[in-house]
Amino acid sequence: MTLQGAPAWAADPDSRPANAVPGQDTATPVLVEGLREPVDAKAAPADAARRHLDVNKGRYKIPKAARDLVPLATTATGAKDETVRLQQKHRGVDVLGGQYVVRMQKQDGKRVVTGTSGHYFTALSTDVTPQVTEDVAVRRAVAATARRLGAALDRSRAPKSESADPTASGMTGEAKGLVVLPKGAGILAYRVTVRGTAPGTGAPVVDEVYVDARSGYPALQYSALKTLTARELGADGGAAAGGPAADGPPAAPSNLVPETGSGTRLDGSAAPLDIAYDPAAGSYLLADVGRMRAGSKSLLATWDARGTSVSEASGTWPAGIKMFTSATTAFGSAATDSGAVDAHWNAGQVYDFYKKQLGRDSLDGSGGAVNSLVGVTYHGLPYANAFWDGSKMVYGNGNSEFKPMSADTDVVGHEMTHGVIEHSANLVYAGQSGALNEALADYFGNAIDVTASGTPMTDPAAGLIGENLCRTKKGADCALRDLNDGATTSKSFLGVSFATDNGGVHLNSTIFSGALWDMREDLGGELADKIVYKAVTEYMTPIDGFTEARGAVLAAAKALGATVVQQNAVKRSFNAHGIVPGWEQALGVDTDTLFGKLNTTDSGVGAGGGWWAVSKSNDDGSEPYSVYAGRLDRKGAPKVISPNDGRYHTAPATDGKTVVWTAYGPTSVDVLSRPVAGGPVKTLYSSVTGVAGLRVDKGTVVFEEYDVFGGRHVGYQRPTDKAPVFTDGRKWNTLTALPSISGDKIAYAKLYPEGGTYRLGVEVVDLATGKAVLAQQLDEPVGLGQTGINGKNVFWLADRDERDGGQMSVLSAGLDGRGAYLVSDEHKPGAVIASDLTVSQEALTLVAQTQDTLYRNESLPKLWQLTTDGSRRERVSCNRGEQSHPAAGAGRQVAWLDATTGSTDLVVRERPAGTC
Repeated sequence: MTLQGAPAWAADPDSRPANAVPGQDTATPVLVEGLREPVDAKAAPADAARRHLDVNKGRYKIPKAARDLVPLATTATGAKDETVRLQQKHRGVDVLGGQYVVRMQKQDGKRVVTGTSGHYFTALSTDVTPQVTEDVAVRRAVAATARRLGAALDRSRAPKSESADPTASGMTGEAKGLVVLPKGAGILAYRVTVRGTAPGTGAPVVDEVYVDARSGYPALQYSALKTLTARELGADGGAAAGGPAADGPPAAPSNLVPETGSGTRLDGSAAPLDIAYDPAAGSYLLADVGRMRAGSKSLLATWDARGTSVSEASGTWPAGIKMFTSATTAFGSAATDSGAVDAHWNAGQVYDFYKKQLGRDSLDGSGGAVNSLVGVTYHGLPYANAFWDGSKMVYGNGNSEFKPMSADTDVVGHEMTHGVIEHSANLVYAGQSGALNEALADYFGNAIDVTASGTPMTDPAAGLIGENLCRTKKGADCALRDLNDGATTSKSFLGVSFATDNGGVHLNSTIFSGALWDMREDLGGELADKIVYKAVTEYMTPIDGFTEARGAVLAAAKALGATVVQQNAVKRSFNAHGIVPGWEQALGVDTDTLFGKLNTTDSGVGAGGGWWAVSKSNDDGSEPYSVYAGRLDRKGAPKVISPNDGRYHTAPATDGKTVVWTAYGPTSVDVLSRPVAGGPVKTLYSSVTGVAGLRVDKGTVVFEEYDVFGGRHVGYQRPTDKAPVFTDGRKWNTLTALPSISGDKIAYAKLYPEGGTYRLGVEVVDLATGKAVLAQQLDEPVGLGQTGINGKNVFWLADRDERDGGQMSVLSAGLDGRGAYLVSDEHKPGAVIASDLTVSQEALTLVAQTQDTLYRNESLPKLWQLTTDGSRRERVSCNRGEQSHPAAGAGRQVAWLDATTGSTDLVVRERPAGTC
């Protein structure tokens, strides 16, 4: 499931003006500009806007705007401009990303429509009666999040009691109602917000999961965390956090008196501070009561959150924290060292920029309070990140390499701009729209910083983000991003799944922010900032991609009276960064495509006997996920294996004779099988919770059943078995997971009680005799990953040192469990963080990434192939982007899911590419 569809124009060309831009998977134009069409001047703005759409049905293809479009907000700009945002409803249910904007001008008793933009999806026809109950949707959303966070098996997952504890997984889900996902005829889904802590790390989790309301399949899932960086800065921090805030700060003291104070910033410079005197307490507060005194009377306040963990500050207001105080107007070292002085001074700079340069009163545009929390830790440890959580800015206390995160104006501007975006375009924080969200936050953060410091755009450091956070390195060596890095779609765009950086929100952001930065250098800050701000607040809508955003910026430039020369400069900036219509088609690969544009998520690849199997959804979404099979030598056409019965058919495996897969339905998740040559579909097993890790060989199927309570149990079913046999007897105090199969032997990871504690091991079962043996361990592992087995050995991933940042060793042993040896050692140079493996008789292929604090192409999950003795290691492919779900063919052949092109394709290579 993607948030941006393929361009399509179904409207009659004669019915649209020449200045209408085709929409995405819809007959409604995504942008119409240059209008001067009269509309009722006496009606409420939203009513006038909808009347315009109704009168012009031939252009907009919106059947009944008054019924299908609900007013969200109306904003006035200057003395005459009005912008109306409307939310699309389908049969009374909100459409995700379905938002349309009507721009009008009102003057001298008359009103005209000047243009429209956004997404209205004309092909929706789905029924809105759910077939899955809300509680099933919540359980499946929680299970999906738990699986996303932890495929590996470690001691932190040890069961604590036999009783079923709903919070055992550390996750809870809250249903937020029904929505329609705008794919094809529409997918009715429950939106479920899952919260909790990640197993092992304890990092806070806030996921948005959209569960198909007919089948119960998690059709779309991404993190709601809007963070400064995708990963923690430096090695001594924790994980990033964020998400919608649940409550607000305590009431401010009454009768505060505005005062002018002072403090010292972390760079040693003196900073004047707008503060307040609290007569009741006889002390001074970092509370600016002057900036919004004439209007909303809201505060711009800075709060002391030292000692508060990020999990306590994410999505809620931490108990017991107070505004920074001082006995005098001079705030001392505590306020400096925590980053409070910087946060307060910088927040004032950001507020003033939006107010004075762009006419916006605070983040919400209506004088809302501005609250900054500083000194936040990661469970008492250094925390080097920052985030906006829907109502406040939260700044980590930094670490040995980075100062407290409020120490740079562009960082504060970045986080506060997330608030501006949330109250205007509200760009969904995933995929291209999420990259736009990050790009715009960086652009304005940078613009505010260079404006406040007087740095010219020609300065080599002008485009850096976070360069003033550095403690020991030069700014250029540790800056988080450089808007002048020259990133382009053709050379820099990285295709990744939503499980990686929310679909590339940080990875791909400088492609768009770089274009805006170039435009600012050419046009000057005053005009460029107004253009970008107008585009965000009056043109963009939640699921815009790079192409729509380009159109919005160009249209905003015209509306502001930019000259032809200036408009051409804007176009050149986008062209130079490859942001042109159809840019996605120019991304190259070094692989052979077996099956393209799968349009699926959370579904793997099967290979065996010269065949592949994979899940695919058609482009318009009228057919849910179906299982296809084809030959690895690319001869013949792929064939559909699963029935088109409304269920989601996912995660297939094949041995070249049989295909097995899971089917998500309203009440169960079924394991199905069918011969490759055709024949009846058989139901092998039905689970009320979930199934993963299917493998098949010579007709014997092995899989892992999991549940929301943390239970995991490996089962197998031979052709003659009427029901699966579970290797651990489904004992409450034993977990088995991550199975593999070869011939009549299976292997899996096991967490089991022994001697009053829990131990980890890899078990091999001979299905012919029923004998199970534990493989020899070279030392006691702290975590186990995927297993693999061939006719000679068993292989597995093992974390042997919890202090090395997640690097994994690869171990092997004979099928009798003896003779264990290291194929790859996590303690040696070049060690990687591995998450998956697959083996043939000749080679072992890993999904692995380097240990890196910043996301970039080199640190994305890539395929590495090793000889089974570990003597040689090579990159399987040099494709740019994420590589996942490998399945070994014969010899050194590997098939996998590749995201390089921006869609997910099934690709294959016969041998590794070597070095990249």
